[in-house]
Amino acid sequence: MKSMDNNELKELLIKCWMTHDGMWFYHCLQECGIEKTNKINKAAVKSMSKIEIKRIQKFYEIGNIETFQDLQNIMDKALNVFKADFMEFKHTFPAKNQVHCEMSKCWAYDGILRMGVIDNYQCAIFTRIEGWFEALGINYNASSKLNGCLMHTNGKCSRDYIFNFKD
Repeated sequence: MKSMDNNELKELLIKCWMTHDGMWFYHCLQECGIEKTNKINKAAVKSMSKIEIKRIQKFYEIGNIETFQDLQNIMDKALNVFKADFMEFKHTFPAKNQVHCEMSKCWAYDGILRMGVIDNYQCAIFTRIEGWFEALGINYNASSKLNGCLMHTNGKCSRDYIFNFKD
């Protein structure tokens, strides 16, 4: 067995997980159609995200999120665990109380395009991030309403979140 460092192991595990996710979506699509698959996928992502962020909070012994610095800390830790390099997802904090999320290339877009249903696909990637905020009890405003796939409709995928922390 090849010896792996932690990052190589993380990349492999996340690729396997994303393969499962894609195959689940594909088979659900075949059985249920795109409308029902989108609905089930977004519901599953929302509920999963609320569990995973609480696990991160517990693992790193992070208390309540009361300041923007607290939010930055937990987002950095969560994305360090759950994001692989191949995802090309970046998050930055361009101003106080603002998070910018962006993908230069999207693995979900590529897969859904191959499935032939990109015109009707409802992306759940930002649903995951928003599930984190909701589970942590953080109110936010998003820069745009999500409808479909931003990569498909806009040629790029990005979203800003604004918070009202008093710190």
